Amino acid sequence: MEIRQISAERKKYIKKEKTKKFLILTTQILILVGFLGIWEILANAKIIDSFITSQPSRIWNTFINLTSNDLIKHIKVTAYETVIGFGFGTILGVIIAIILWWSKFLAKVSEPFLVVLNSLPKVALGPIIIIFVGAGTSAIILMAILISVIVTILEMLNGYLKTDKEIIKMAKTFNCTKFQLLTKIIIPANIGTFINSLKVNIGLSLVGVISGEFLVSKAGLGYLIVYGGQVFKLDLVMTSVIILGILAGIMYGGVLLLEKFIRK
Repeated sequence: MEIRQISAERKKYIKKEKTKKFLILTTQILILVGFLGIWEILANAKIIDSFITSQPSRIWNTFINLTSNDLIKHIKVTAYETVIGFGFGTILGVIIAIILWWSKFLAKVSEPFLVVLNSLPKVALGPIIIIFVGAGTSAIILMAILISVIVTILEMLNGYLKTDKEIIKMAKTFNCTKFQLLTKIIIPANIGTFINSLKVNIGLSLVGVISGEFLVSKAGLGYLIVYGGQVFKLDLVMTSVIILGILAGIMYGGVLLLEKFIRK
């Protein structure tokens, strides 16, 4: 009897959670549809200038035209540059954070430089990057790496240094080596920090790529945005921005799937 009662309560809880998720999703869709509908109505009524703000119907027509005019190529270029910059920035940031955790001397020496580099707008380094690596994909990827690597270092190092001191002391009383401390306690205790770093980095890497494409690119969503602005095709600009937002959402969803895999 007791097992059946618990099972019934569990089913009730699951049903309640599913209903809650359904309502959230429905509300989100209604907000989006309502926003697009109001936008279209205001543009048709000439209350807002559709030349400047565009409108959903014109954006849709532009999207249809782009699909037969190398849109997939531009999306692939931006996605490729973002994934490479994100991957290298994250890996490099984690490795450097481990080195700084290992050596308190290096951590103290590098701290002010990391803070300054984190505050410095990376776009300002664009001309220097172009001179060093050339005006091409490598410059764009390097821009993405520079933006994401500093944040990764700071976030991961902060997590490593704030790991439970009592657990570390207990491990040391059992003659735990520094390598064992790192692999058995520090890294496992900061899985959450690592996942949060991934969530932040995917957006920062995309920002770096688009900034790089603004400066030196012949393809990509950033290139379409700049080109659309130069020739006053604001429908192209708005369409590219919306596609960019969808791409960012898909990449963030990929990070969430990775989070589920890691936590399992």
